[in-house]
Amino acid sequence: MSDAPIRLGYAANALRRDGELRTDTSLGQALGHPQARVYLAARGQWLCGGGEAPDPGFSVAEAQALLGSSPIEILLGHEEAGAPRLVAGIDGSDLPEGTALWDLRTLGMRELLSPEVEGDLAQGAHLLNWHDSARFCGRCGAPTVSEAAGFRRRCTACGHVVFPRTDPVSIMLVHDGEGRCVLGRQPHFAPGMWSCLAGFVEAGETLEDAVRRETLEEAGLVVEAVRYHSSQPWPFPGSLMIGCMAKAPQSPITFDATELEACRWFDRTEVQAMLEHRHPDGLVAPARFTIAHHLLAAFASGRELP
Repeated sequence: MSDAPIRLGYAANALRRDGELRTDTSLGQALGHPQARVYLAARGQWLCGGGEAPDPGFSVAEAQALLGSSPIEILLGHEEAGAPRLVAGIDGSDLPEGTALWDLRTLGMRELLSPEVEGDLAQGAHLLNWHDSARFCGRCGAPTVSEAAGFRRRCTACGHVVFPRTDPVSIMLVHDGEGRCVLGRQPHFAPGMWSCLAGFVEAGETLEDAVRRETLEEAGLVVEAVRYHSSQPWPFPGSLMIGCMAKAPQSPITFDATELEACRWFDRTEVQAMLEHRHPDGLVAPARFTIAHHLLAAFASGRELP
């Protein structure tokens, strides 16, 4: 993606995580570092100062004042210069003056943060969601506790250890190799927006087979070649979008009406017009912080083939 003309959201996390090297003292050392910063989430949003130029980083003292007796347990990692970055959840009922809650999608769509901080928040959202869903052991049902500064959780009864999970999702730009591609619309999409086909990778399935299966299920098309393009962390709540280019001979589309409200072939000129917001019917592509936009931009530039 080094030649991409746009920024891929949530993907610029540069923290040194060192998960396997953490000890019982790692969290305390991080909290005691003078340059430590803590990101605070409330109800799925991020507390920020700075008004229209949001700053989500708080000192440890500021964070602990808002948390009260609740501990800071999750260390995201360290910046290159060694400054720790941590994350915690607050209830958000009594916000400090001069702060506001920002939705992560809005922050990404409007590119209000540096790519690195945006990536930190994506990692933080993913981990907070996982810790919340892994509070009890999947084997015996007993409570679990955070270990290694949030890198894993351990059952207090049977000792079972669990690590953060990531759900892989295939997202593909299906094209015919001759300047036409397939796009679909889901019912919850914004008016006029069309996007790439996508679906979760299932158990025991390769990425390539997931692309072929999802394309067949959603559009009734048989995919031949599949080529990896790029990937994007998607912390809603904890996925990894794996972008592919998939070649399928042009044929009539039979789409899955339970998942899509429409699906059809588009030519390259239409896609270019959608990306540039000049389509005569008002059709648009996904926002430029999404991987779907990257895939469409590659197709519009003629870069969909190996």
